[in-house]
Amino acid sequence: MKLKTPPGAIDTHMHFYDGAASAAPGTPNPGSFTVAMYRELQKRLGLERVIVVQPNAYRDDNRVTLAAMKEIGKNAKGVAVVRPGTPPAELERLTKAGICAVRIMTLHGGTLGFDVMDAVMAQVHPLGWHANIQLDGRELPKFEAQIKRLPGKFVIDHTGKFLEPVEISSDSFKCLQRLVGTGRCWVKLSAPYETSKTGAPKYEDVGRLAKALVKQAPERMLWASNWPHPSVPVEKRPPDEDLLDLLLDWAPDEKVRRKILVDNPAELYGY
Repeated sequence: MKLKTPPGAIDTHMHFYDGAASAAPGTPNPGSFTVAMYRELQKRLGLERVIVVQPNAYRDDNRVTLAAMKEIGKNAKGVAVVRPGTPPAELERLTKAGICAVRIMTLHGGTLGFDVMDAVMAQVHPLGWHANIQLDGRELPKFEAQIKRLPGKFVIDHTGKFLEPVEISSDSFKCLQRLVGTGRCWVKLSAPYETSKTGAPKYEDVGRLAKALVKQAPERMLWASNWPHPSVPVEKRPPDEDLLDLLLDWAPDEKVRRKILVDNPAELYGY
């Protein structure tokens, strides 16, 4: 690994799996990926804090996520899945456990879509939660108005996750830039291997978009490992070190990298 990680670095998107827990049909279920295994990754990459994201495999049963957060302690916060009408006492319990966002995922296997986003956010926003959104970025223009109506901050996953990489001049990427332009939108620069057609090691097609976003709003970009890369077969999973090193290309300025890895997520997630 070439990048020297600054102290306090935060991984803003990863998942834990318990091989004994039953997974929803048709969702990635890679087996057991434990806190002990993740701690090894943190040590290798120089990561200190983490945002644990509820995997699609467990729908709105957040127990595996919460157990892992509890085991990690104060350095972990989380993104949960809660359905509209969840009792206030349960939302309070999740908030006390370190949950600070709700996962909206419109791709295959997702539990909550845009049809319930407004209702869920009306419930959780008063508790300080934000919306964490994953979709095919090519759909952004269709949902732009609804996303802009969200109360408070919101996060778009995986550099927009354009399932067919787009040009910077495309309508859908311009839409992402307009959302970033609201000052309330944060973007995770992560998982380029899920969408890139040019492939490793540089993922140039996704990298072009990442660089444009870093240039536009370095103060609202985030980085994430997406460990354990559940959508990719084991033999095709990219080295985590290589994914972190992409920041040397996407954000060549060391001060900007420090923002992306430390300051921006610390502000957004309230560390």
